[in-house]
Amino acid sequence: MNIDYPFHFDSRGRTASTGDDDHIRDLIEQVLFTSPGERVMRPGFGCGLLQLVFSPAGNELATATQFLVQGALQQWLGDLIQVEAVRVENEESTLRVTVQYVVRRSQERRTAQFNRGGPGP
Repeated sequence: MNIDYPFHFDSRGRTASTGDDDHIRDLIEQVLFTSPGERVMRPGFGCGLLQLVFSPAGNELATATQFLVQGALQQWLGDLIQVEAVRVENEESTLRVTVQYVVRRSQERRTAQFNRGGPGP
C-alpha cells in the first residue's frame, strides 16, 4: 500500500492510498520541496530548491539548480527512477520544475511538472 501525499483521508475515513505511478510522483515532489535539515531522522533529505527562489536569476543559477535537483533525485530515488532531464523555471513568483524520468520497474518514460508559489486561487 502506498500512502498518498499529502496525507489525507479517503471518502471512507481511512488513510488515502495511491497507485505506484502517483506514489513515485509524490516521492519526487517530496525530494524537490523538502529542505535539507527539515526531516529529523534524515537531515540530508531534500534538495533545498525553495531556498533558491529568491536568488538572483541567471543562466549560471539555472544550470546549478538543474544539477542540484538531478543529483538529489538520483541520490534519494535512484533505485526507483532514472532521471533523464530536469528543467527549472522561475517566473515572477512561481517556481516551475519539470522532471523527465524512466520508472525502473516498468521502463515507462514519464514527465511530471511541479509548481510552487504564484497567486493563490
